[in-house]
Parts: sequence; structure tokens; C-alpha cells
Amino acid sequence: MVRRLTSIRIPAAGRGRSPERPAAYAERRLVTGILGGRYRVGGNLPAERELAEELGVTRPTLREVLKRLDRDGWITVRHGRPTRVNDALREGGLNVLSALVRHGDPLPDGFVAQLLEVRCALAPAYTRAAVARNGAAVARLLAAGEGLPGDAGAFARFDWEMHRFLAATSGNPVYTLILNGFAGFYEEMAAHYFAREEARASSLAFYRALARAARDGDQERAFAIAADVMGKSLSLWSRLESRGKRRSAKATGTDGGAS
Repeated sequence: MVRRLTSIRIPAAGRGRSPERPAAYAERRLVTGILGGRYRVGGNLPAERELAEELGVTRPTLREVLKRLDRDGWITVRHGRPTRVNDALREGGLNVLSALVRHGDPLPDGFVAQLLEVRCALAPAYTRAAVARNGAAVARLLAAGEGLPGDAGAFARFDWEMHRFLAATSGNPVYTLILNGFAGFYEEMAAHYFAREEARASSLAFYRALARAARDGDQERAFAIAADVMGKSLSLWSRLESRGKRRSAKATGTDGGAS
């Protein structure tokens, strides 16, 4: 069962920017229905005619959406038999990550921390490769971090572009594909993270240290610097999330102190 991430709310990326097309609307309804438990994992979706009426779309539009969700691992379309709902977090691929980002309210509990754990595993490796391939370009990019204004949004945008640049410069396109899977969500998440002065100060120190390693062409030092700051960012996010949960519990009277 997927639970709402109540401690720190992250809006679904791109929501509200333009009217949804019927296929996009149907996909969002189905994905959020699966995440929220309306369509139970291991169970079946309603019959096509019933489901099309429930979603308010034509059957050809619904078939298009079901085909896409089947491809991505959310469901299994079985001709002549009911469509099965899969455990997409176990059976899906990168497109499931992208769908979680687009439709991510509710999010799986702990999802943000899990994304940061993945970044902890990947970022040191693509940072080392980027410095090895083009340390001068990495240093030039990081120099721009010195002029960042002290607001969370500016830090979030710069940090995202830095990680994308490092991934692209590494020479391994898989890193970039993984990052692109949660593009809009990353900035939303980072804006919450960088709202704290502690986070901004830590990242400025990281940019400066990494710039020095890049200018020196020291790829192993770059790896160590990235590994250290990624671990610190995960720890800080976990503390923020814990505080948010405690505040939420107090506000709702579920912190154990209410009679």
C-alpha cells in the first residue's frame, strides 16, 4: 500500500501548467489509482467499457493508455482476460520513475530518501568520470556557483544543471537517462532542501572543493568529495523529513501526547 508523503509535501512536477489531454488525464487517474490502492496490486482493472466510462474517455483513448502502461510495467494486458495490476516498483523500469515524478501525489513512503540514496551511489562515479574526461569544463561550470544568490530556487536550479552536466560529461549516457527520469521533481525537492542555510553552505563548500579538484585533474579526490557531500545531503534530508513528521503528528494529535 502506498502512503502519502505527509512530512514534506512535494508537488507533482508540471501539474497545473496546461490543460490535460484525455490520454494524459486517463494515465494520471490510473497511475494515482494504483499508487493510492484504488486498483489493488495483484488484482484486475475493471472491464474496458466500464473503465472508459469511469475515466470519461473513449475506448480507443483508453486502449492507447493501457498499452503504454503495459509497456512500462504498471499493468499486464491479457487478451481475452482481465487486465492485471502489477507491483510497478518491482516490475517496472525507468518510465515508472518518470510517471511517479509526474503524478507523484501520493508518493511511496520514503521515496525521496530512496532517490537520494541512488544519487549517493551514482554521483561520485559520474563526477570522477567527468573530471577525468574534461576537468577544465567542470571547473568552469562550478565557478558560476560563486555568484549564486542566496535563495533556494537559484541553488536548486544550479545544482540540477551541475549534476546533469557532470552526468553528460562522464561519457556514459545511462547516467543522464536516469537523471532525466526525475527532472522536474529534482528541482521541487531541492527547493525544499536548499531552503535551509545549512544546506546552501554545505553545497557552496562542495562546489569550491570540487572545482579545485577539477582544475587539478584529480579524479579520485573528486570522487571522494562527491561521496562525502552526497552522504551529508542524505543525512540532512532525513533530519528534515523526521522533523516534518513530528510537526505533522503534533498538528494532528497523533504524536502520542494527545489523550
